[in-house]
Amino acid sequence: MSGKAKLGVNCFANALLVVPRTLATNSGFDCQDTLLKVQEAHQKNGEAFGVDVLTGEALPAATAHVWDNYIVKRQFLNIAPVLTQQLLLVDEVMRAGRNMKRSDGGPEE
Repeated sequence: MSGKAKLGVNCFANALLVVPRTLATNSGFDCQDTLLKVQEAHQKNGEAFGVDVLTGEALPAATAHVWDNYIVKRQFLNIAPVLTQQLLLVDEVMRAGRNMKRSDGGPEE
């Protein structure tokens, strides 16, 4: 990615890390070390990993039996970009409507 799109992707990626970062911090572990362990485990195995709040290590989702939460989060992640796109589209339509009023000689808001 390059340009402004890269900034958006970075913001989205940081937002995804809020949950494991919070779990690590609230469990008394260094959040950076814990996040690195989870990310490295995911890259190595290609599976879903979470934070083991008892040890601070990466925990496979299958071992922890957290499929319900994983499935819900995956659905949220799938729908979030669509909702964002729709909100931006509404914003553009409203902006275009305001510009049309101004060009028609209508009152400005």
